[in-house]
Parts: sequence; C-alpha cells; structure tokens
Amino acid sequence: MISRESVIKDLHAIQSQSPLVHNITNYVVMNTTANALLAVGASPVMAHAVNEVEDMVKIASSLVINTGTLSKSWIDAMIKAGKTARERDIPMVFDPVGAGATSYRTKTALQIIKECRPRVIRGNASEIMALVNEKGNTKGVDSIATSESALHAARLLTKDTGAVIVISGPVDYIIDNQSAIEVRNGSPMMGKVTGMGCSATALVGAFIAVNRNFLLASAHAMTVMGIAGELAAKKSDGPGTMQMHFLDELYTLSDKEIADLFDVK
Repeated sequence: MISRESVIKDLHAIQSQSPLVHNITNYVVMNTTANALLAVGASPVMAHAVNEVEDMVKIASSLVINTGTLSKSWIDAMIKAGKTARERDIPMVFDPVGAGATSYRTKTALQIIKECRPRVIRGNASEIMALVNEKGNTKGVDSIATSESALHAARLLTKDTGAVIVISGPVDYIIDNQSAIEVRNGSPMMGKVTGMGCSATALVGAFIAVNRNFLLASAHAMTVMGIAGELAAKKSDGPGTMQMHFLDELYTLSDKEIADLFDVK
C-alpha cells in the first residue's frame, strides 16, 4: 500500500531514469505540463501530428492524452497513438477535459476510452460522472461538483474499463476494482491556476512510466502534486507567483518534505 517511502522511491526512479513521456495535449497547457515533467525529472515530448505519433509512442515510456483543445486531426492522432501504446504495452493516462460540457467532447472521450483502453483515467468530478452518463455540475471545463460526488461513477467506470480512476478535487480519490486511496494534500490556490489538472495528468504519466502498479503510481503522482502545491501556496501572493513557485517546488521537492507533509489514506 502507499507510504511515504513508496512515493519517494518512485520519484527517485523518475529522476534517475528520466522516462520519455509522450504528450498529445492542448494548446493552453503545453508549456506548463512540459515544465512540470522536466521539474520532476522526466523527459517530455509534445507530438501530435498523425504522421509521427505512432513512431513517437514506440520510443516512449508512457503516453498522455488530453482532450482540452479538440480537432479531427488531433483526435485521429490520439486514437492512433493510443492504439499503438496498447499494442506495445506502453501505459497510457487519459484526461477527458470538458467531458459533459458538450456532446462532442463526451463522445470523443468515450471513443478514446473504447478504442485505446487507457490504464489510467484522470479527471475532475463532472468529467468522471459524464463518462458514465451521471449528471454532474460543470462550467466549461471546470467542475463545480465535489470529488466525493463522483465516487459512485468512478467505481462504475473502473469496473467497466479496468482502468484506474483518479478524481481530482480538494481530496483526490484514486480507485480501482479492489482499492481506494485518498490524497488530502494540496491548496485551494491550485484551482486558480490554469493547467493544474493537466499537470496532474502529465505527472501521472511520469509515474506510470516507472511503476507498473498503476493504482500506486497514480496515487504517488497526486501526492507529489499536492505537496508541491501546498509548499508553493505558502510562498505565493496569487495565481501568477503560484505557478512559478509550483514548478520550483516540484524541482526541489525533498524526501523530508514528502515525509513531513504526506497526508494520504
């Protein structure tokens, strides 16, 4: 089960192995998520051209797919990359950004899940609920539902897909068919910075690249995310400095800080 030591072990593995994490993500967050991956020691690549995604996936340690900004060519690239990853047993994390906001987004998310079969699905409460046709409260790509309200949907989704489900919120829930982990680290200021959820998905991509226990790897990623957010918030006057300090805290995060601030059950 998850422990301070298991989080530290995985973070050290990322730092020593520098896994290549292939991202097909959105225009809004590319720079942020690439920097977050670099800060924890991973090696990010942002490649979304349908002509090259198959070759890029083949040399990657994990794949991150994020539907924040959609177009047909990007969807085609996502599905091609996801199928290649599954065929080669390269773990994939999927972020169904905005599922439930429009039918196009929801249908696209369900198509990606069906055709690519991701190992991990990470979203906010409304996104997870939308994937199983439960009514959630959404505003654009943001959730105004609590993470706890999506627990039933998450259990249905993990049963249907076999994927680990990560629900982000004030408390992060990481669920599979046998277990549930609660990560209570984080800061409310994180919700004021665009790309934090997408960064969490990218970090999951780094952790599943070094740990094939996808439940634990996902929980480790959310713990590191939350602790870095807590530390950054203490130094920040607002969202602008929060973003800067968050990257710095990811980069300098120590074993002692993880051990002292670990708040997971």
